[in-house]
Amino acid sequence: MAPAPIVLYQYGDNMFSHRWLDDANNVAFTISEASHNPTLVIKLHREAKWAGLHPTMLGPEKSWYYLGPGNKAGYVCYGNNQTNHNMSEKFRKKKREGSSSRYFTSQAGKEYKWKITETKMECFEGWTHLASTPIASYEISHHEAEYHGKVTLRGNAIALATEIMTSLVLNRMAADLGWD
Repeated sequence: MAPAPIVLYQYGDNMFSHRWLDDANNVAFTISEASHNPTLVIKLHREAKWAGLHPTMLGPEKSWYYLGPGNKAGYVCYGNNQTNHNMSEKFRKKKREGSSSRYFTSQAGKEYKWKITETKMECFEGWTHLASTPIASYEISHHEAEYHGKVTLRGNAIALATEIMTSLVLNRMAADLGWD
């Protein structure tokens, strides 16, 4: 039986500083500025207490976004891993003209696709999403909501929560900073 979906709510609209809370108000992830010198470094941190509530969760507890000069795309690192992932490759477009989708490869080598619209993003396993349910989705909230957005993690996304959140935050940065 698949685990129940997890819904996280984004509090704060600053792409470099906000937090994600679950339905029980447990802090799941925080996004914060780690350094400004010589360029901006952003940290995504998965809270250990929250992760302990989800025994299927795998992977690193932190991701680091090293932005280039002028907040241009730089690279991402997971945890204390010395392997750097170029941001331009982490949210790459497929060659199809006009597509808003972005693709990424997990640390285990599996391919994922974010289908992006103006107010929603959906993450699918593999290159296609025909007749499949997204493993994660992100929606910007309505103006009257107390939170800025919400993400729903389903099935395999729970084990990959840090990687899914890393790619989500990276895609939001790309949109907000005008990377293409």
